[in-house]
Amino acid sequence: MNRKCFQCGLVNYLSAQNCVRCGSTLGESENISSNRGFLKSTIVRRALVCVMAVAVAVVGFYASLVLSASPLDRAQHKIIEDAIAHLERSGFSKEAFLLRRITVYRSNDNWLNASVQKENAYAATNFPFEVVTIYPDFFIYPADTTERAAILLHEAQHLQGKDEKEAYEFVWRNRARIGWTSASHFKSVIWLETRKMTKDYMPAMFVCDGYVYSDCTEVTSLTH
Repeated sequence: MNRKCFQCGLVNYLSAQNCVRCGSTLGESENISSNRGFLKSTIVRRALVCVMAVAVAVVGFYASLVLSASPLDRAQHKIIEDAIAHLERSGFSKEAFLLRRITVYRSNDNWLNASVQKENAYAATNFPFEVVTIYPDFFIYPADTTERAAILLHEAQHLQGKDEKEAYEFVWRNRARIGWTSASHFKSVIWLETRKMTKDYMPAMFVCDGYVYSDCTEVTSLTH
């Protein structure tokens, strides 16, 4: 705290009895904080500037991801919506909400995806910006809406911040819920590729004798 002289306005040290400029008694002078202006004008202002700079940078980065790639056309959106509806009917309401309400879809690589190796030929997710790129193979190779739902279920795990291992394991353990089973899709390219990738990431899931492909999550035995 410092002491401000009422006569001339000079700010004196707290221990001063008389103003060093005009000699007036400081007994009834105003006590003021020596760092009041610093706290209010400097630290707060700098903090606000930093917050605004970070916000602008994040928004700009997100905009660059969206604007550097092309949107899906109406027919492609319809296929995506059918797959999401399939997930919702199968009980994956959280994943359906993320895919329908939060996600922005693009039909080709943005600048970031183009600079790194793609994880697969069907889709890719930019977390935490919730941008999902749907590649042409997504519309070509899956056998039906069920398989497209399986691919989107995988991407929905990435939308939640999960890595490849967690995404493959989740989809494989829950495949029967969406009707994606060996009985109906064992000849499918997507089924075979997903089983191979899941086995690479989770080999312990494929060491059960007496089950189809030694898959511990498969409920149908070879005798059936």
